[in-house]
Amino acid sequence: MDVSTFYALFSATCFALLGFWWSLLQANPRWLRDPGTRTAVGGVYLSFLLPGLMGLFAQVGQAGSTPFWRVSFVVVAAVGLVTTLRALQHSTRSGVDDRPHRIAAVVLYALVALTGVAPEIGSRLNLRGIQVEAILLILLVLVAHGLVWRFMTMDDPTRTSDE
Repeated sequence: MDVSTFYALFSATCFALLGFWWSLLQANPRWLRDPGTRTAVGGVYLSFLLPGLMGLFAQVGQAGSTPFWRVSFVVVAAVGLVTTLRALQHSTRSGVDDRPHRIAAVVLYALVALTGVAPEIGSRLNLRGIQVEAILLILLVLVAHGLVWRFMTMDDPTRTSDE
């Protein structure tokens, strides 16, 4: 598959998943009541938004033919790192223990930033930097799916033990 086509489809998929997440939140407004859970909800939101944005920036950057994609991936990955580290601090305060997912996301965002700074890293795998980034973004969305699964299968964090 052509890298430009991949990023076009990938971005559209991320934004569609983001829309599904909003629908799920509308059906579960109690997730927004508790500050810790609300932070975790925001982390899931960013887990779809940030990879989608990187996919759009790859398109604008002509899928790797300009330095624009590199700068944008580093900046968005830095935002992902900071917000995920902040969400990680709240992981144990909410009803969702998402620490393994958050730690995986931190590692992946760091690798995205590193690859943006030094895209020649991919040459060891016979890949261009933009292709390595695609693989890392796929893994980020996989982690996001894991986070959604945690929400879908958790006990209601707003319920008291009396109920």
